Amino acid sequence: MTRLRRRRGRPGLRARFAFAALALPGALCADVVPVATSAELIAAIDGAGPGDVITLATGTYDISQNLSCDVAGTAAAPIVVRASSHLGALIRFDTLEGFKVSARHWVFEDLDIQGFCAVDSNCEHAFHVFGDADFLVLRRNRVRDFNAQVKSNTSAPGSGIFPDDVVIEGNEFADTAPRQTANPVTKLDVVGGRRWVVRANFIHDFEKAQGDHVSYAAFLKGNSRDGLFERNLVICERDHSGGVRLGLSLGGGGSSPGSICEDGTCTPEHQHGTLRNNVIVNCPQDVGIYLNAAADTRIYDNTLIANTGIDVRFAASTADLRNNLVSGQIRNRDGGSSTQSANLTGVTTPQYQQWFADPLAADLTLLEGTAFVDLAEPLAAVPDDYCGHLRPAEPDRGAIEYAGITCDTTQAGGGSDLFRDGFASGGTGQWSAAVP
Repeated sequence: MTRLRRRRGRPGLRARFAFAALALPGALCADVVPVATSAELIAAIDGAGPGDVITLATGTYDISQNLSCDVAGTAAAPIVVRASSHLGALIRFDTLEGFKVSARHWVFEDLDIQGFCAVDSNCEHAFHVFGDADFLVLRRNRVRDFNAQVKSNTSAPGSGIFPDDVVIEGNEFADTAPRQTANPVTKLDVVGGRRWVVRANFIHDFEKAQGDHVSYAAFLKGNSRDGLFERNLVICERDHSGGVRLGLSLGGGGSSPGSICEDGTCTPEHQHGTLRNNVIVNCPQDVGIYLNAAADTRIYDNTLIANTGIDVRFAASTADLRNNLVSGQIRNRDGGSSTQSANLTGVTTPQYQQWFADPLAADLTLLEGTAFVDLAEPLAAVPDDYCGHLRPAEPDRGAIEYAGITCDTTQAGGGSDLFRDGFASGGTGQWSAAVP
């Protein structure tokens, strides 16, 4: 059935094809909006409405303006922007921000997105998520060469409106070269918001080459709450090196003033967060996990290689750390406090090289495991491992369970599709939907 529609009074009637068999959870009917040129992509975003599936043909799309995603989809009829084939559509942004998402229920999947600015400071964000952009999903995209691939914050200081219930899963975030800027460089930069799930992403090669030279793979801060980092692979230095690169953080470098944070205060920076089953490799100048004023945090079953460890910093930071396999040490700093059990710390790179096939390349194929196999505590909050395999009654320390099981640690989440929608290949596909 072909329909012609005009949306929000904007010009341009376009044909849509309605069908009921689209693989969108809960969608009874959706309209396919085929796109093959940059102009068609701009028009499709501008005229999008609930149930639209904007489908990009294979090719390159050069965009030199922000794309405003300001009309809401619904739970049953989200607005989807996807490539017709995985990474087949390359969107090159030569603009300060790419997709500006300020409305609910948008989904972006299978896209290849690149910052294409001559000056690095002119490519700030591939996705700027703000205001009422709840229920955003970014899935299976490759996003490179921005100061922040994803930036999230309030619509306006003091408004109290932040994006909640966002899912970031199965993406690759990286920079092909150090960022020549003094602006913040963090691949996932989230201020405020609740119940963010950051799962099975590959984050690597991020450097702030000017200013303080400090960069992060990802952080949730600004009095954000109930965030979850799980099954992510972080390699701070793989294709290039330099600067001070941190792994995953709750709190980041701190926030101010209070008006930009949830409830008008930036203390704590995060509440009730969980980091579990992450693999963090080769951050030689700093920590793999950083808590900055992060209250009631659970850090369970992570593997950290070739970094300085885990910092629990400032009086607002409280944490429970169990079953982690850690280079360096777990440190309570500047009034931070923690409980700890069944962790193995101070593991050197030569020790890791005796235990695993190629630890600096995240190949954790087991060679010898007497120091950590069957030596962890069983945790109800971590029933599965990095690859989604069930943990036995006597689990292993770290992100990987080695009970006669193969797990490809060189891919985030072992390459499995463990998505919130409930479909999975390997693992239960259900427990990780929310923080327990």
